[in-house]
Amino acid sequence: MSGTSTSGPSGSSAPVSGAPVAPSVRKEGAPPRRGGAGGRRRREFTTRRGLVIAAFMAPAAVFVALFTYYPMIAGSQMAFRNWNLTDLTDTSWVGVKNFREVFTDPVWGTVLSNTVLWVVGSIVPQLVIGFAIALWLRRRFRFRGLYQALIFFPWAISGFLIGILFRWMFNSEFGVVNDLLQRAGLIDEPVAWLADPDTAMTAVLVANIWYGVTFFAIMILAALQSIPDELYEAAALDGAGKARTLFRITIPYIRVTLALTVLLRVIWIFNFPDLIFGMTGGGPNDETHIVTTWMIKITQQGDYGKASALGLIVVAVLLVFAVFFLLATRERGAGRRGGAGSGRSGKFAKFGKRGVRA
Repeated sequence: MSGTSTSGPSGSSAPVSGAPVAPSVRKEGAPPRRGGAGGRRRREFTTRRGLVIAAFMAPAAVFVALFTYYPMIAGSQMAFRNWNLTDLTDTSWVGVKNFREVFTDPVWGTVLSNTVLWVVGSIVPQLVIGFAIALWLRRRFRFRGLYQALIFFPWAISGFLIGILFRWMFNSEFGVVNDLLQRAGLIDEPVAWLADPDTAMTAVLVANIWYGVTFFAIMILAALQSIPDELYEAAALDGAGKARTLFRITIPYIRVTLALTVLLRVIWIFNFPDLIFGMTGGGPNDETHIVTTWMIKITQQGDYGKASALGLIVVAVLLVFAVFFLLATRERGAGRRGGAGSGRSGKFAKFGKRGVRA
């Protein structure tokens, strides 16, 4: 009959034709079968495949080696040689002489103080203004997309071009800045903003603040949009004001993004000579030079050894900030794996008896 089994020679029963056959079950711990109807067979890595991959990667590797790493190594060794375009007959090894010339140069003190002022004086206003703009753009209102496009537009413009535009705006004869200030009654006569050592640095800082606010607004707005609205609703029900909500929910929730944005912007501003070079070229009388613009000036003078030494100093400072940036990135990744990447741990905010946590 159908569905019965018969005994084989070994005494085991076998199903008769027509009986349902149970699917085979793979034992636990056994290696998976290769191939089959539902799986794909992994291609074995062979020497031929390795050579093909290497052949495709070789052009890019050669390009990077020739145009990135070789100039870096060649420029680094120039910092320890007497390398001056005025006399190429003597390129002997001079050790740290070029570094001593950098640190003993009379302009070095002004350059160093200008660099610190350039970074700190740009970062703080950019962060505050960008944060305020991001908070405003997070709200829903009419033509919000148009406002976002207008605010984000300056970031697409070249820094050197921004410098030229602001050089015209701060021009003492036909600049719009003097015209507006005179119409408002704040000044009686035009001010030579870029020709006066007391006002030139202020002018370039104003230009850089205007240029960098956009970056902070973009980054902070993206972080703000990840905050759940339920947190703000719960805070409002518990009677939390705007200031308490800002410091107990908003800032703790996006604190890692703020840290990464500030570190990244510090690296960029420290290594951003475009705007200053477009506005003042480091003048008047070297009063607006930062480290990178001064390095360009030394290069133009033909002293490649001293310029290379200054370049190595810049690289060393940037590496320090890069380490902090990588550490902050690792903290953000660890927080995400732990479920608190955006600052959701209970220590950030707590409102009333409801126990709302950000």
